[in-house]
Amino acid sequence: MIERLAILLAGMVIDRLVGDPPALWRRLPHPVAVIGEAIAVLDRRLNRPEFSGETRRRAGFFALGLVLLASLVLGGFVSALADAFGFLGMLLEALIVAVFLAHKSLVDHVGAVGRALRAGGLAEGRRAVALIVGRDPEQLDAAGIVRAAIESLAENASDGVVAPAFWYLLLGLPGLIAYKAVNTADSMIGHMDQRYRDFGFASARLDDFLNFVPARLTAVLLAFSAGFGSRPRPGFAAIMARTRRDAGLHRSPNAGWPETAMAAALDISVGGPRRYRDLIVDAPQLNPEGRRDAGLDDLARSIRLFDRAMGIAMAAIALLLVVTMPG
Repeated sequence: MIERLAILLAGMVIDRLVGDPPALWRRLPHPVAVIGEAIAVLDRRLNRPEFSGETRRRAGFFALGLVLLASLVLGGFVSALADAFGFLGMLLEALIVAVFLAHKSLVDHVGAVGRALRAGGLAEGRRAVALIVGRDPEQLDAAGIVRAAIESLAENASDGVVAPAFWYLLLGLPGLIAYKAVNTADSMIGHMDQRYRDFGFASARLDDFLNFVPARLTAVLLAFSAGFGSRPRPGFAAIMARTRRDAGLHRSPNAGWPETAMAAALDISVGGPRRYRDLIVDAPQLNPEGRRDAGLDDLARSIRLFDRAMGIAMAAIALLLVVTMPG
């Protein structure tokens, strides 16, 4: 466990400082992209429109089982290989952990929305936010673009950083790669439209299970981090009370937790109706007492809050590492 704590801490630091260098991934396939391509192949071959709903649901379970098995075997093999090389193996594993985290990537992408909105107005802001959200951005005004970016940041704080770190800490590289495989499958096929309602059922349900604890842990980190800001805002207890009250209103059993905590910490309201492709979702507002007129300052504050929350998580891991070290 001591070694795993050290590797996780190193991986989180590397991810925050380096992130995903574009020059590297132009030359090599990103592991998540490889996972995505495998899922796409299974989707094309097993999710046939002529199949019945029950057949497609069984095919979805089979596809997810294949992806999980491959992830666990690969993770176990790489972990054993790293163990054989001592310190160099630990460094290799830390680099692999960093690849599967998304701290710097999130900061860069959400920050890009603010820069696009400031420099290019609504058109550029919509184009930038479309890269990080699944909803149709064409009807969003400036405040809607900011709210969408903040919601994405909050949800992905859990999916992109806390959850992978959590499952790595519990199960090592097999757990980390398996989590990312399930999360990628959920993002690709875990939809409620006609094509994926049955085939993506298993992926969506397993993703809900794997994110249950990390989503709530992320909410706690965001609420705690709010107390370190420079301006007055609701305290930890108030933020968590609003989060517990509103999180269950979200259509996802998990995403409402970090999104509400982020909104309450910033004193804004998120959620509300939105469009996904041909589907209009009449979603309720989270933290409805907050402001709807979110602006660029709120977007910048959300990034700082996220940075502080992840910094606190790293500090907690470092403290746990010190406490568990022998002698």
